[in-house]
Amino acid sequence: MKINLFLALGILSIVACKDAHPVIQMSAEDSALFAKAHENAILANEGFIRSEDFVHGWLQEADPESGLIPRNLQTDTDIWNAKDAAADNYPFMVLTSFFTDKALFDGTMLYMLHAEKKLTSRVNSLPDTYSFSKKDFQNEKLDMAEIIFGTSEYIKDGLLPLTEWLGKSPWSERMMEMLYDMKNEVNVADGISRDGSNATREEVNGELLQTLSRIYWMTGDERFLDWAVAIGDYYLLGDHHPTKDLDYLRLRDHGCELISGLCELYVSTSFAKPNKREAYKKPLHEMMDRILEVGRNADGLFYDAINPQTGEIVQERPADNWGYTLNGFYAVYLLDKNPKYREAILKIYSNLNKYTNYDWENGSADGYADAIEGALNLYNRIPHPSVAKWMDSEIKVMWAMQQENGIIEGWHGDGNFARTSIMYNLWKSKGLYVKPWRDDLFMGAEQKGDSLLISIKSELPWKGKLYFDKPRHRENMKLPMDWARINQFPEWFTADIDREYTLVDYDKSEPTKYRGNQLIDGIDIELEDNKRMVVY
Repeated sequence: MKINLFLALGILSIVACKDAHPVIQMSAEDSALFAKAHENAILANEGFIRSEDFVHGWLQEADPESGLIPRNLQTDTDIWNAKDAAADNYPFMVLTSFFTDKALFDGTMLYMLHAEKKLTSRVNSLPDTYSFSKKDFQNEKLDMAEIIFGTSEYIKDGLLPLTEWLGKSPWSERMMEMLYDMKNEVNVADGISRDGSNATREEVNGELLQTLSRIYWMTGDERFLDWAVAIGDYYLLGDHHPTKDLDYLRLRDHGCELISGLCELYVSTSFAKPNKREAYKKPLHEMMDRILEVGRNADGLFYDAINPQTGEIVQERPADNWGYTLNGFYAVYLLDKNPKYREAILKIYSNLNKYTNYDWENGSADGYADAIEGALNLYNRIPHPSVAKWMDSEIKVMWAMQQENGIIEGWHGDGNFARTSIMYNLWKSKGLYVKPWRDDLFMGAEQKGDSLLISIKSELPWKGKLYFDKPRHRENMKLPMDWARINQFPEWFTADIDREYTLVDYDKSEPTKYRGNQLIDGIDIELEDNKRMVVY
């Protein structure tokens, strides 16, 4: 199939070439799409500026000797820990610098990784909390349950998203060494709970299910799938069924991971162990059906927590993580085609306007981050104008919470601000990005069937490369399908390595042919003030 790409460099609504070249007329429809692409570019530019400001704000607070950032800025200023600083904040400083500052990415961010590995590894490669003032572990006594929990958080929330975007890197190597060492310490996490109300056991097992269901495909190592199956058997084939046997099921963060994790395992076994998929099908559907029956409010949003056996609502507040849970539902829908799982998404779509400027987490930006990400991941699969409008509204609410120094709220959840902003930016650019990035550079895109219309404008002359996204689920993760999953960065317009693409510059008389691998590796672009060019 031939794919056309339209690239507008400079001012939008370009309708003619230079006098020396033939005039290429632009349709009214394309002109409107370029206008929209330019609007997208303005939003993406703000998102990257804010993300970069977040990175520099937090780097100002780093421990001068170790280079590591503290867990929080009001309390726990003396420690770096795996479950928070490493899992939630640092990885999205890394990802931000990948897009905005190559020197920072190759320098400080990599140094922090080396320092973290050297200073915090306690049980082989598994990390423990490090004290800046003690220059040693915070606790003399080793708490293996806490180490397992911190490791699972660091892998699933931090290093796995980095790996899905970057592919093989020093961060994926850190992830894999910890995962192999973790296998020697835990099979099915049990007896892990920080307090009586927090279902940490379910969180750890859910995180492992998500991680293992993806890493199995990335590595081809059967041990990872066998490990995930052991956890799946524990919940779906044993006496720990999430809705039949548990009397407390958390449907928000720190609990909802189990639901999506079981769904991801179901998808993986569908391709790798069909007999196990058949064994899981009935108990998995029973779990999902019961959650839909007793776990939602009238608008289709999940409650924070329920007793799934009695149907009692334990915590009535709507969960900001509703999209995370529905990722799993949609993944199962793709395989089994049960319409109720797709309808659960559409029900929220029809009521989402009621949750404009909604206070998800007592005024915290983190609630907006999770809600926007959930919506964005589902919108990628089931687009709807009202959802796009809602996300455009809510991102501005979240962005307005950032302080002048770049810090958002001064705790480890600030990293989610950047993660969500980058995910939003990539939606606005359809997965494209430029290097070197500058804060006066505006790049956005709109898709029209198999064509892509891209608007780029620079206030000052700029020379660099424009990079296209690739099918990362296949190229980086080797997944058999792009199932909806927590903390992924959705794919919008992706270049296939072996496909031919045609780009026509409105400032030139002849089109240019590119292979997909060339687009992925980056094509040279040069901008001057008010330069106008269209490529398709």
